[in-house]
Order: sequence, then C-alpha cells, then structure tokens
Amino acid sequence: MALKAFKSRTHKELKWPKIIIAILSTIGIVDTGSITLKNWGLFTSLSCPGIQNGCETVLNSPWGTLFENNQVNIPLSLAGFITYLSILVLTIILSINLISPKEKLNKFFWWLIFLISCASSSFSFLLINIMFLKIQAYCFFCILSAIISFSIFIISMIGAKFESRESMIFRGFIVAISVLLGGLIWSTNVDPSNAIDIQRPTENVSPIITTSSSPQKIEFAKFLKENNIIMYSAYWCPHCHDQKQLFGREAVKELAVVECAEDGKNNDYELCQSKGISGFPSWEINGEIISGTRDLNELAIKTGYQGNSNF
Repeated sequence: MALKAFKSRTHKELKWPKIIIAILSTIGIVDTGSITLKNWGLFTSLSCPGIQNGCETVLNSPWGTLFENNQVNIPLSLAGFITYLSILVLTIILSINLISPKEKLNKFFWWLIFLISCASSSFSFLLINIMFLKIQAYCFFCILSAIISFSIFIISMIGAKFESRESMIFRGFIVAISVLLGGLIWSTNVDPSNAIDIQRPTENVSPIITTSSSPQKIEFAKFLKENNIIMYSAYWCPHCHDQKQLFGREAVKELAVVECAEDGKNNDYELCQSKGISGFPSWEINGEIISGTRDLNELAIKTGYQGNSNF
C-alpha cells in the first residue's frame, strides 16, 4: 500500500515548476521587450545599473542586431522576447489543465519548453562570452536574461519528469551543439574586426560604424552640426570609434568631424594643432574643448539640447 502511494506521488505532476517558469518567463518578456522598444525608439527611458554606457555599448554593438536594412531593424532582444513569450504560452496551457498530464501532448509541450530553454541557455552562454571578451562591456539586462534562461532550463527538467534521462541528455546536447555552432558562425560574420580588415586595406581612415541610429540620435547630430559643435577625431583612436558607435552610422554622417591624425585621409592637422587638441575624441562646445568619450545624454546637457533625448 505504501509503495502504491509512493508511486502515485512520483507520477503526480508538480505545480510549482510551472508557476516559477511562468514568473521567470514574464520577467524575461519585460526585460527583452523593454530593450526592443528602446531600440525602436518607442520606450522613453531605460536605466541600466552598473558601468556607465555599458548597456548602450553592448546593445548598440554589431551583436545587438539580428537583421538590419534601411527599412527594417530586428534587434537580438526581439528573439529573446519571442522565446520567453513562447515559453509563457506553453506554461499557461499546461497550468490551466486543458491537457491531461497523461496525454502525449502534455509531454510534448514539456519537451518544447525544455528544448527552447536549452537553446536559449546555450545562446546566452555564447552572448555572455562575446559581451566580456569581444565587446568588453557590462550589460545588466543581458546578464539577467541569461540567468532567466538557465533557470527555466533547470526547472523544466524537474517539472517535466522525463522518464528517460538518456533521451533528455541526447536531445539537449544536440540542440546545444547546434545553437552554439550556428551562433559562432553568426558572431564571426558580424564581428566588425573582420569587416574592418577587408574594407580598409590601404587608406588611413576610421573603422566602419556598425551600429544603427535612432531618429533621436540623428536629430541630435544635426543639432550639433548646426550649432558648430565639432568632434575632433583620429582614425587610429579606439575611443573615437566608441564615440561614433554611440551615435550610429546614420547620425555620424550628420556630425561635424575633423580628422586630426597627420597621416589620416582628408585630415585638418593644422586646425587641430591650432586648437590645442591633445586627446581624442575631443569636443569643441561654445569655444571650450572637452576630451574623452561622452555619453549622449551628457553631451545633450552640455550643449543645451532641448529636443528628444531618448537616445
């Protein structure tokens, strides 16, 4: 009798994993959804805890976008949003008991949650490595998303109560390896260092700007140029490139940028010398020279910009 009761408890479906997965996926939806709306200029503000400019540097990096052309911009965060939304929908279906725990469809939904979270965790692992090793910046929202993915993955193994561990390990391994290989190919293709080596073999010009610009950044850049606010740069300066990356390629075209390197293409070396430019990048604002990479909101305050500063 006791053995029968034990088996009944063993096969009884657990409720708490579904509740926790639903909560975690909801947090993930808010996290990735906020980033996506901010990227599209539909979210007013997004304060990132931690190092200054960390989130903006990471999210505006080449690895922050899945696909982009003149009409369409699909940030990587949108893929995360769809992933968490899919997990939440599956968890809700399982929670409201539309399907009996004994039916095959119930197990199929648990397999989907397990495999989706496995793929998301594997990709998050790759992105965290790119963030610290390639971009060398810290993004709280990205780390939060990775933690959520790993947590859902672990809890899904508990909640699903798969009968065969071998099958679970095999399928998870295949998904993880496939995602990591595909992710490595994608990350290599978007790596700006590879594109720079190809596109500037001879001329002393600045590296290409790989980030896109929001309408707010373009308007701000136009304001800076109209008010004779000048950026002094050198083609070999990594901090100058970082500054331009914050604006994005469309906005940089609107800026007044002076090349100060004596051997740089189309340089104005003598002007830079006459202005006493010794560090890069430097900004000339109302006759005052300030040096260093500047946050766009900081520049907006210093220049008295009254437009939309939701950068």
